[in-house]
Amino acid sequence: MNLLRPEIAALEQNGITRVALPRIDDPDVIALWFGEGDLATEGFIRDAAKQALDDGDTFYTHTRGRQDLRDALKRYLDALYGIDLHPDRITVPGATMIGLTIAAQMVLSTGDHAIIVGPAWPNIDSTFRTTGAEVEYVRQRRMGAGWRLDLDDVRSALRPRTRALFVNTPCNPTGWVMPPDQQAELLELCRERNILLIADEVYHRNVFDGDVAPSFLSIARDDDPVIVVNGFSKAWAMTGWRIGWVVAPSRFAEAWSILSECFNTGATVFVQRAAVTALERGEEVVARLRDQYARGRAIVSEVLGRCPRIELTEPQGAFYVFPRVRGMRSSLAFAQGVLEEENVGIAPGYTFGPGNEEHFRLCFAQSHGRLREGLERIVRYVERHDNEFESG
Repeated sequence: MNLLRPEIAALEQNGITRVALPRIDDPDVIALWFGEGDLATEGFIRDAAKQALDDGDTFYTHTRGRQDLRDALKRYLDALYGIDLHPDRITVPGATMIGLTIAAQMVLSTGDHAIIVGPAWPNIDSTFRTTGAEVEYVRQRRMGAGWRLDLDDVRSALRPRTRALFVNTPCNPTGWVMPPDQQAELLELCRERNILLIADEVYHRNVFDGDVAPSFLSIARDDDPVIVVNGFSKAWAMTGWRIGWVVAPSRFAEAWSILSECFNTGATVFVQRAAVTALERGEEVVARLRDQYARGRAIVSEVLGRCPRIELTEPQGAFYVFPRVRGMRSSLAFAQGVLEEENVGIAPGYTFGPGNEEHFRLCFAQSHGRLREGLERIVRYVERHDNEFESG
């Protein structure tokens, strides 16, 4: 007899790891499949963690995060967005993914309905489905030179049991950035319908026009039904550290404390020391990484842009492109073929939600020489197999 709940038994491995895991440690592969570069976290941040260990900082701490880190986050967010956050709204539960999971668990259960604005990172789908809720996608549209979200599509998807709506901006994988007026309209819709808006803003500093992306924090009141999830992985190149934060209504503070304890017993304490250092001394790192990603984006446009079979939409933020290969029958077969024949790792489009079978995702955060070589190999693969794609 299968002891697993039906929701767990029905889960499938996401398409990124399905392609990557068989060759994840192969040095011959140019890995463009995951959302990270190939440079280690800056030395002074690593030194802060080492110092914390040398200081014997290895004990339990508050389940919502060390006070000095929560204070540093308040200073950072207040300065970044020109706001005055109530301290009780900030929690550091562990990895950003833990924050997303807790947010979903707070409001969703069997029989509920949840909306994901897609294309979206596939782990969000799994996280929502583990609650027993029914999941529906509202897909961004490719319009002209960019991706757009039509809020009428969101309204049409609403149901009486809609309890949560997920949006990621800047978006993984499309690079779409939601404009402030649309954020205000979506938040008002969630207020009216009493829907929890879960906003993933982990790419908030990875934008190519300005210093920071628009945030729901700039418009949300203390009691609004919105949880903004963020983290250190992308802006400070700290992917392996597994630390993020959430900003939620202050009335949820006790629930965050309890659930953080259930999921992770609090974030790793010496990593929190390093996170404080990143916030207080890391602005130069953020700016330098953003410049690197901007140059990577230009290389992608240069190399993929010369292949007629590939339709490329330039991203506004994050560090991915989500190209369409016209006539591609299977994005999984395409990704596996590129890996087998060219030793380049990319992510198949199907795993980012419905309507994406002709797409693939690649990350351009890698060093530029390695990135260019990987792109050249992808173009070579497409040109070699051009007669296998459907016309149109």
